[in-house]
Amino acid sequence: MGKANTLSESQRHFIEAQPLFFVATAGRDGRVNVSPKGMNTLKVANGNRIVWLNLTGSGNETAAHLADTNRMTLMFCAFEGDAQILRVYGQAKIIHPRDSLWTTTLAEFPELAGSRQIFDLSVDMVQTSCGTGVPIMSFAKSRAEDELVPYYEDMGPEGVKNYWRRKNSLSIDNKPTGIFNDH
Repeated sequence: MGKANTLSESQRHFIEAQPLFFVATAGRDGRVNVSPKGMNTLKVANGNRIVWLNLTGSGNETAAHLADTNRMTLMFCAFEGDAQILRVYGQAKIIHPRDSLWTTTLAEFPELAGSRQIFDLSVDMVQTSCGTGVPIMSFAKSRAEDELVPYYEDMGPEGVKNYWRRKNSLSIDNKPTGIFNDH
């Protein structure tokens, strides 16, 4: 197992090659959340910063946890090729569509219906482990491109905001997510 304070060039390439990553967050109390993410929504800005676009989903736990405490862990696993697990630890901030940095930061990503927040992670530790317990699997396709994005495209911007009001304003522990800045 190796540890460092910044991402190496080879680790940056490893991250960018992965079609799937996991994000883990927790508030000071309540549940720990781990979510799978993908779809070319993550950019390694440099060895100390990762930015990723969060799409609308059935919950908004990451935002609620970051409103309480800014800790975040990202995990990347090699499902093909040489075995490897890479964890990136740090502090994250949320950029909402109402924020001044939204438009310029969003320009780094593909235009996707249902774009909800951007998470900006400042890396403070990188850890690698062997990953021999991770199965070898092939990537077939992204469900999000055929199912998730069209679902939010069909809703339209106002429909997505109404969905946020119903499903994304509070966490499963009834903590505010800050999506509307009214909690």
